[in-house]
Amino acid sequence: MDVKSAFPNGFIEEEVYVRQPPGFESARFPDRVYKLRKALYGPKQAPRAWYARLKSFLLKFGFVMGSVNKTLFLLSHGGDTTIVQIYVHDIIFGGSSHALVSSFAEQMSREFEMSLMGELQFFLGLQIKQGLEGTFVHQAKYTRDILKKFNMGDSKPMTTPMSTNTMLDADEDGEAVDQKEFREMIGSLLYLTATRPDIQFAVCLCARYQASPRTSHRQAVKCIFRGFSDADHAGCRIDRKSTSGTCQLLGTSLVSWSSRKQASVSLSTTKRVTCWRCVDNALIKGEIESQWIGLIALLV
Repeated sequence: MDVKSAFPNGFIEEEVYVRQPPGFESARFPDRVYKLRKALYGPKQAPRAWYARLKSFLLKFGFVMGSVNKTLFLLSHGGDTTIVQIYVHDIIFGGSSHALVSSFAEQMSREFEMSLMGELQFFLGLQIKQGLEGTFVHQAKYTRDILKKFNMGDSKPMTTPMSTNTMLDADEDGEAVDQKEFREMIGSLLYLTATRPDIQFAVCLCARYQASPRTSHRQAVKCIFRGFSDADHAGCRIDRKSTSGTCQLLGTSLVSWSSRKQASVSLSTTKRVTCWRCVDNALIKGEIESQWIGLIALLV
């Protein structure tokens, strides 16, 4: 679902004035300005005003806003559930009842000018394939695009994104490389981890050196483009901290994953100095992941 001219649907509470558009100046009052009553594309208040208008409508319709993700809304009716996910003016929605979904689409069409895009197939670089076996999410087209962008399309493939004995450091004596290009490569790969958890560790390791990338760092990134691993013990040469990986499963399906450097220093594989702050952060992350899994379980 795509809302046409989304931002002008929002109402601005602050006083905002704009110049008269070129070619449409008033002949009687050429020096005056316009006072906005609705949002326009450009002012900083526009996204907030549009979200407030849409949120107000959904809450009035009976939806409940997510406690973690504020752009996620749920509507329960009997034993059925409708889920709405907002991304600016693009809206993904679905549910267990065709009647509830149709009612939501009809109410939205009455309130806003919009177009229904049909069954979800492509969204923000993610390709979605729905079948009898389930829903499959992948980034095949996005992968081909970034390989072409960085001239890696014809490179010889590798079996793993990074060798198990690769140890990166600041490499201050190494040759500096283009920082902008290096950051673009890292950013492109980080978005790819949305569907490729096998490259999470390798990408996050290379991302630590974006401030001053060297030839060795760029070479490691190129290896990730050529292939696809996770977790080490005291693997960082700078502070000797370990990098751990976590996975959240719903039944036999992998639904969430992460790879991050630990906040404490590992003394050995069996004895560690653990701070309570690390434990608190882990519990908070676990609680957030549990809420997401609980939400997904409603649809199963």
